[in-house]
Amino acid sequence: MSTHGPVTTDGPLVTGGPLTARAPMADPGRAHAAARAIAAAALGRDPGPMATAESGSHHVYVGPEVVVKIIDAASHARLNREIALAPHLPAGLTAPLLESGTHRLESGDVRYACYARVPGTAPGMGMPGVDGATARAWAEEAVERLGRLHAWVPEGDADRTLRETLDHGGFTGRAAFSAEVEALAAHDRHGTVPPRLLDGLRAIARDAPAHARTAVPVHADCHWDNWLAQGRSVTALLDFEWARFGDPVDDWFFLIRFSGPHMETVLDVIARATQTSPDTLRAGCEVREATHLAADLRVALEDPDGHARMAADRLRSLEELIVGRYWWRPAR
Repeated sequence: MSTHGPVTTDGPLVTGGPLTARAPMADPGRAHAAARAIAAAALGRDPGPMATAESGSHHVYVGPEVVVKIIDAASHARLNREIALAPHLPAGLTAPLLESGTHRLESGDVRYACYARVPGTAPGMGMPGVDGATARAWAEEAVERLGRLHAWVPEGDADRTLRETLDHGGFTGRAAFSAEVEALAAHDRHGTVPPRLLDGLRAIARDAPAHARTAVPVHADCHWDNWLAQGRSVTALLDFEWARFGDPVDDWFFLIRFSGPHMETVLDVIARATQTSPDTLRAGCEVREATHLAADLRVALEDPDGHARMAADRLRSLEELIVGRYWWRPAR
């Protein structure tokens, strides 16, 4: 949905945060050299070969023992948020932070975070090629790990960081959601969003809770690209840049919606683990998807030339949500 804010990439559907493309660096070769220098300083030795990994908002380099994330210092500050939280998160939840700070390039300063590499690979959006038993096992472990996050009581700097204002593009309450839908309609000067889809968003908004709970720490971007798994176990949850106080369903939505053909399996795992009725989960997830899509589409329509692909992707998702009744279709 919104790249959890509005979206971070022009990829399928959501993923957390206001729309932010990866900040370009003048010389990728220098950025790669910087990552090697950062990794060498953290390890106290040569880090070995480091490959470039795909990322929608950072430059990421992966070595045998470390992962380095780099972003231009003048770009968004969400990496600072992740760095501030890393030492305080529940043990074993994410990759250990080894070093962080700023590094000078000829093109300007960059911010970086250097993490210990955790075994495993990302299941990926839609869990491609994953069998049902493995999907259920991953979902069970992911729910357990998120349960630890939701039970965490942050103090001091961690508490303050999670309470900082964050334009995450997610659901905060009925009035704000309705206002987002009307803002989308106002920006849609060329009729890009069909009236039936706008009416569908309005109907979901009318039935949404008056206020969203902000009772527990949530990751708020825990789709399956942000997990690592090995065999039938998950090994880490990554990328805490959108973490904040919220409602557990803010996380359940991402697990369920991006499980592809295993959507019903993951929903069942969460319903059983949290003793929540499946219909209650469906309703909460529908509201969150609708809110993210409305925010993403508004951002895309504000800059139609720059975000044409994202607008098309979100329109397809909105059609599936409203006309296809994604959250209420019979089990597939």
